[in-house]
Amino acid sequence: MKRILSVFLTACCLWMAAPATAQQNTDIYITDPRLQIRLPDVKGDTTSLVSQKGKVILLDFWASWCMPCRVSNRKLVKLYDKYKSKGFEIFGVSLDEDRRDWIKAIKFDKITWMQVIDDRGWKAQTGIDWNISSIPTSFLIDKQGRIVAMNLEGKELENAVKKLLDAP
Repeated sequence: MKRILSVFLTACCLWMAAPATAQQNTDIYITDPRLQIRLPDVKGDTTSLVSQKGKVILLDFWASWCMPCRVSNRKLVKLYDKYKSKGFEIFGVSLDEDRRDWIKAIKFDKITWMQVIDDRGWKAQTGIDWNISSIPTSFLIDKQGRIVAMNLEGKELENAVKKLLDAP
């Protein structure tokens, strides 16, 4: 597992250091089996990240007990409402250990986008696979399923979403 994470992080560093216009062999796609996310949603049904391929996706790792995450949720509600009809989706992955706290936070924060939970907290395999060491952590994913940015916020995130939605 450590070797997979090392390869993933190296690829991310190489990709981020390269010019944005260059075609890279280090592109990282959500179809990579090591990055698969298949977790239960609020209703208990298994939902997968790869099922959203074809949309611009913000993969957002968070938890109900994380105050910066909750502040971020308020901003994401506005962004999601503005762009969801244009093909933008947020895929929230909670690292909560208590399902009730997670559901309460979803209602309180008025989250309407897709939510799944890996209820093992910091021991969650999803968090380990994605090398999550702090939350909130987010990945912006293009229509082809390629990870194109990490931890964008505010206007920078909105501009990147608009650009990706306009791309063929």
